[in-house]
Amino acid sequence: MASVQIIVQNGEKVFEPVVEEGITWETERKGVPGKLTFNVLKDDVIDFTEGNTVKMAVDSKNVFYGYVFTKKRDKDGIISVTAYDQLRYLKNKDALWYINKSAADVVKMLAADFKLKVGEIEDTVYVIPKRTEENVTLFDIIQNALDLTLLNKKKLYVLYDDFGQLTLKDVESMKLDLLIDGDTAENYSYTSSIDNSTYNRIRLYYDNKDTGKRELYITLDSSTQLQWGILQYCESIEEKCNGKAKADALLQLYNRKTRNLAINNAFGDIRVKAGTSIGVQLDLGDIAVNNYMLVEKAKHVFNNKEHLMNLTLRGGDFV
Repeated sequence: MASVQIIVQNGEKVFEPVVEEGITWETERKGVPGKLTFNVLKDDVIDFTEGNTVKMAVDSKNVFYGYVFTKKRDKDGIISVTAYDQLRYLKNKDALWYINKSAADVVKMLAADFKLKVGEIEDTVYVIPKRTEENVTLFDIIQNALDLTLLNKKKLYVLYDDFGQLTLKDVESMKLDLLIDGDTAENYSYTSSIDNSTYNRIRLYYDNKDTGKRELYITLDSSTQLQWGILQYCESIEEKCNGKAKADALLQLYNRKTRNLAINNAFGDIRVKAGTSIGVQLDLGDIAVNNYMLVEKAKHVFNNKEHLMNLTLRGGDFV
């Protein structure tokens, strides 16, 4: 039994609206803001508009803090509301150039520029020597910095909104004492593929201004090429970049099948959001899972006092 409370604030006026069943709260690990959707019955008291703050608590625990972005009304007086957390403002585009900054520094810099509230930002350690970004979203700018950190330090960090504060943490610190198995999940779907984000030949290059020639760095796996054919990743790099080391690291990262595991209608737990890790114990046929897996997407549904969640997971051989 889940007790859900939604509060909307319009200036000095605070409302606890009559909310229909079917509240959803969704998070994704990268590039997407947290989203809360709910339906409100219009009455003579409630008065709110786009930009107003929305808070949701479940069983008296704060879960979501965000802002109304969309209101959709029907003839029966039902208002469908979509609210996003602070990550929504990372969809803004910008162009910038920076030197000697870590991914954590980049997050703090952008938060200051766009007046976003910041919470705990872990030190990501790796310092990016030089980076230029042209007309891309703040999400992309941050993700590029995090990808470079992963490539060079083998550390995966997740950026999320913690009840109104931008937070950046190492995924290793976000493990939960929660197990998903055949008893706690109503159903699951499992997909393996080499059609997306699988590469067995890496080709990196830069144009040498001194010699006038193009310098190439190529690394490959002949065994998987025999199985899958040539799947090539190609990218231009900075002249001072260690091309061989980067090519080797990219091959290690991408030379594998992608495996996706979706858990449907598991018992809900508000601690589970994108970026957390949970224990999974399932026999999937060609592979058995008995370890922690990273939550890529989480959708929580609150309906008739029931709380269920749908999860997309990765981990180990899952990418």
